Amino acid sequence: MKKIALCIALAAVATGAFAKDWQTVKIGVDASYPPFESKAPDGKVIGFDVDLGNALCAKIHAKCIWVEQDFDGMIPALKAKKFDAIISSMSVTDQRREQIDFSDKLFDAPIRMIAKTGSPLLPTPASLAGKHVGVEQGTTAEAYAKAYWQAKGVTVVPYQNQDQVYADLLAGRLDSVLQDEVQADVGFLKTPRGAGFAFAGPEINDQKTVGDGTAIGLRKEDTDLKAKLNAALADLHKTGQFDKLEKKYFSFSIYAGK
Repeated sequence: MKKIALCIALAAVATGAFAKDWQTVKIGVDASYPPFESKAPDGKVIGFDVDLGNALCAKIHAKCIWVEQDFDGMIPALKAKKFDAIISSMSVTDQRREQIDFSDKLFDAPIRMIAKTGSPLLPTPASLAGKHVGVEQGTTAEAYAKAYWQAKGVTVVPYQNQDQVYADLLAGRLDSVLQDEVQADVGFLKTPRGAGFAFAGPEINDQKTVGDGTAIGLRKEDTDLKAKLNAALADLHKTGQFDKLEKKYFSFSIYAGK
């Protein structure tokens, strides 16, 4: 009888009969990337990703708990079960897919360089040779800069979070910075601290390093949570709720519909 009971239990686990009910979903977020995620004066985590995550949790009848984490530690923390999902402007790349799974696409995320207004710098190795370019650790911007610029005489300087990147740009310790284009525009250039800076060159899209849009990062074994979140995301688009959330932060669509 004990062997039979053990076989039944193993079968139940294999078929998901004991799957988690997901009444609570812990979500990892790097709160240094406005308008997607940042901290309000009262310490509360706010932003588009946060509103979107809360809307998704409401759809699946779960309570969202937001857990702050530096971006370069997101995937290790997810795998270690510090939280259950990553909603922090994380782009989908083949390298990341080797470690974790992803939901359907949330929004597009090309990267773009910033430098002083009127700077002749362009996002090319020839233009940046001998220059210092700041990036946030663990991001697609870091991956791109190290893959295509670093070996050609460009000093790529990684920082623990995006606030530190901008701080050194403002202090003159960096010649330029590379990050998500929308974040750079809304979260820096259109704020008082962005005065005197502008985009330098066009947006950058690279399938290998930049990927194809952002999504929710998930553990590969949590297929039930992935199904729930994908269904909830589809419903947000169907009902127009995604568009309403988007318009709160952006004057344009950040979702290209592919």
